[in-house]
Amino acid sequence: MALRLGDEAPDFSAETTMGKINFHEWLGDGWGILFSHPKDYTPVCTTELGTVAKIKPQFDERNLKIIAVSVDSLDSHNGWIMDINETQNTTMNFPIIADPERKVANLYDMIHPNALDNMTVRSVFVIGPDKKIKLTLTYPAATGRNFDEILRVVDALQLTANYQVATPANWKDGDDCIIVPAVTDDQIPSKFPKGHTTVKPYLRFTPQPNK
Repeated sequence: MALRLGDEAPDFSAETTMGKINFHEWLGDGWGILFSHPKDYTPVCTTELGTVAKIKPQFDERNLKIIAVSVDSLDSHNGWIMDINETQNTTMNFPIIADPERKVANLYDMIHPNALDNMTVRSVFVIGPDKKIKLTLTYPAATGRNFDEILRVVDALQLTANYQVATPANWKDGDDCIIVPAVTDDQIPSKFPKGHTTVKPYLRFTPQPNK
């Protein structure tokens, strides 16, 4: 059964390129991203892992850990990392889970029924401090992920987890937010002292509360 938003992210133990982990323990009390790769030594994955390594400080700023999984062995991962570092001009700085028996891939429903039975699709799971799944994204194997968009979504998730706001279409960090309908007009001055603009009774904007 596919995992849904709000489900608890399944826990597991696994070997990674940075040692053995218990997933929930590894996550700690912060946010996390688990993202899958169809297999080692594939061109799109090589660019993705290199990109994430380069922008890892941006994930760190958000108290967000990142970990990848691929259905190959630890030895294969370690060899692939040398290629990633060389071709992407970076140094890998986050773990890759070894999953040759597809335990993690099956636990997170990463094997696409219409693709090869030994290759994961490009899945992304954003997991909150409560270990609940906050976001899922699934890309076909031939399409590389946009990690700027993933960071944008994390900003929105972290904002809306702490304030009674939602984010409008194409929102980015620093833009105005929407006050959720559960907040009455009388509550707005105390909750949103920066002020607000009412477009319709159900559409009320306020400056981003944590800026």
